[in-house]
Amino acid sequence: MAKSCKGLAMELVKCLSESDCVKVENRPYRECAKEKSPNISSECVGLRETYFNCKRGQASIHFSINVFKKWCGFLISNEKG
Repeated sequence: MAKSCKGLAMELVKCLSESDCVKVENRPYRECAKEKSPNISSECVGLRETYFNCKRGQASIHFSINVFKKWCGFLISNEKG
C-alpha cells in the first residue's frame, strides 16, 4: 500500500469498526466499505471516497512513471542503433 494512503486506510478501518454494519451486523470490513449510508456514516463514505481517490492517484503516477521509463529506454536504444 502506498504510504501516503495508509493513514486514510487506517482512518477508514477505524470508522467502519464503529459502524452498525460491522458492530451490529457482523459483516466484513470489505463488504461494509462498499455500502452507502445509512449502513455506514457519511463520514465513512467520505473517507472511503478520499481513500479510493488516493489509491487511484497512486496508480496513475505509477503508470506515468513506467510509460516515461519505457519511452526513455526507447529513445536511448534508437540513439545507439
